[in-house]
Amino acid sequence: MSEKQTEVLARNQLGVSSIVFLVLAAVAPVTVLIVVLPLAIAHGNGGGVPVAILMVAAALLLFAIGYAQITKELTNAGGFYAIAVKGLGKTAGLITGIIATIGYNAFVAGALGTIGFFAGMVVMPELFGEAFTLDWFWTGLVLFVIVYMLAISGIHVSAVVLGVALVLEIIMVFVFGFSVLFQQGFNFSVFAPEIVMGGSLWIGLLLAATAFIGFEATALFGEEAKDPHRTIPKATYASIIIIGLMHAFAAWAIVSSIGPDIAQATAIEHLEAGDLTLMLIDKHLGPVFVVIALVLVVVSLFAAQLAFHNSAGRYLYSLGRARVLPRWLAKTNSKGAPQRALLTNLIFALVIAAIFRFAFPDLPSILTLVPVGLGFATLSIIIVQAIAALSVVVYFRKKRDPRLWTTLIAPAIGFIALAVFSVMAIVQFPLVAGSEEPYVLVLPWILVLAVVGGIVYGAYLKSKKPEVYAGLSDDLEKFDDLLVEDADTLRK
Repeated sequence: MSEKQTEVLARNQLGVSSIVFLVLAAVAPVTVLIVVLPLAIAHGNGGGVPVAILMVAAALLLFAIGYAQITKELTNAGGFYAIAVKGLGKTAGLITGIIATIGYNAFVAGALGTIGFFAGMVVMPELFGEAFTLDWFWTGLVLFVIVYMLAISGIHVSAVVLGVALVLEIIMVFVFGFSVLFQQGFNFSVFAPEIVMGGSLWIGLLLAATAFIGFEATALFGEEAKDPHRTIPKATYASIIIIGLMHAFAAWAIVSSIGPDIAQATAIEHLEAGDLTLMLIDKHLGPVFVVIALVLVVVSLFAAQLAFHNSAGRYLYSLGRARVLPRWLAKTNSKGAPQRALLTNLIFALVIAAIFRFAFPDLPSILTLVPVGLGFATLSIIIVQAIAALSVVVYFRKKRDPRLWTTLIAPAIGFIALAVFSVMAIVQFPLVAGSEEPYVLVLPWILVLAVVGGIVYGAYLKSKKPEVYAGLSDDLEKFDDLLVEDADTLRK
């Protein structure tokens, strides 16, 4: 049975809260609590990690000030690629779109390996015994097919599912945090300069920045938002503030439970087992909550995979609509979902996961696919964030905008911070990826190839297919015109 195909995403589907759900689900709060924060404490600035998280949130909010201004003039499913076109030109936008598309698709592949590992090889044996250990690849495949079915059902369905998952995750984070607060109290020495500057503040900031990956997705849902010129900026501010406060609260609880002075040493002791947070949950809440936390890790990863699957699909859709990628990708189904782009992302992730499954049959995905997918994706997305921040500054300077704080000073500081995070992510890539395998260490060179390839492809389009090259910006203006028409219709 054929389904009605269009080239238009469903409009007026998402309010501020729905977009915040989509973003926070991508951030995966419980996974950050159990996996990311212990790494930041161990490798970063130890007991000062709560402050490092707040510092990153402040930097991102400064970027968001300029970002809010540009989204009032631009709304497009291309997200940061569209912003780069506006600020830095078509070729720079093309490069940004290529990096973002590669990064988001890699993230979904890595997420398949992560959820397959935790669901099949950790949670199932924990709940039902070792006999119920499941292969990570087949477990991840089944869960990803469910994710795909939800994604093609429309963005509003994803928002509802992610909202439920997010509520469960937030409850877990705050139950743990308040159990520490009421039983032990929070230790305010985490704010002392000697604690904040202890260990490596720079690595602490880098790992804290990775815990915000996903906030940038607000831009991708502009075409499906209600009154996007207002909704997207509000959702961006809300997402950064909520992520920052929630992660800082969780990190403060962990550090207070251990003690700021010995937090780093204790986290290092638990690195190999990866059980620091689970040990503390057991200490404050008991073994039943440890099992609940493990189940919520799977829920968290499922929600993150659904959120990033939607994001990856919209980048593929947007580049297909601009004819940079095959126009076939720009078709949407009767629910207004970019079904072909989502299917492409599904197939890509399954192929990549299958390669690692059969190339390393005796190793779990957490040691093979996950460092490749999540590590490379994290690096890619941080770099895309930095490019978007620079694009905002350049765009408003070209316009000679008189609002210096909102269009120059604040976003410029945000750009400097994101540029530092990007350089650190490249220098510390083995730490970001969690592996020093040779096939992992060469991954940053893919981004170099993406830049060179984008320049060459841009020159080819400009010379041989000028209508496609012009379409890189024409597509953006086309949708903004539709928004104006929608607004006029509503007023009438």
